Amino acid sequence: MRFLFLTLLALCFVAYPAMARPVSYPGGWTLMSMNDGDAYTLHWHYSPTARYSLGYKFEYQTGPDLTFNGGQLNILVNRWNKPDSQANLYLKSGAGLAHSSKGAYDNETAPAGFVGLSADWEDRRFFTMYENRIFSAGEIEMSFTQKARIGIAPYIGEYGDLHTWLMLEVRHDPEGDKKFVAAPLVRFFKGTNLLEAGVDTEKKALLNFVHRF
Repeated sequence: MRFLFLTLLALCFVAYPAMARPVSYPGGWTLMSMNDGDAYTLHWHYSPTARYSLGYKFEYQTGPDLTFNGGQLNILVNRWNKPDSQANLYLKSGAGLAHSSKGAYDNETAPAGFVGLSADWEDRRFFTMYENRIFSAGEIEMSFTQKARIGIAPYIGEYGDLHTWLMLEVRHDPEGDKKFVAAPLVRFFKGTNLLEAGVDTEKKALLNFVHRF
């Protein structure tokens, strides 16, 4: 954990355009680390074109105590570019192996996969996002989750500045102990680096990081 923290700090001084999107520019590599009270994930992907990306996905789900390792494919279904705003629709899917560490399926491994949609819209002041996912690992785990965000930029920065967003995220897990969990968070991005931090209503930390190479 200490090594990860120091690495994040070091990378924050690089300066090129970056956003937390699952498809990069043609030939671009992206490292994403997403961590909240439900799961800890690491996603490393390459974008051959601006329409899709291929990569490796690691995920640890805290509820079922389940680990997933596999490949992930992200597809940009459509992008709407306006003079002062942009909207995107993505299809995310993955396949690999899931390993359970407790419960009725303790120490069992099974083929697993997921599929979901992600949509966002933003201009220089406001941001909205929605995404969902169906995850299946045979008899070990079957779940549907979704989340939504709204955000506002307290100031409008210029190109190359440190940009700041104040956001509210709501996660919905119909099968979870807490069906709805809210998390206020702050987003910073500068150059090719994006960092998000917050605490949800269950008093669990949220820490996300994205770096584009």
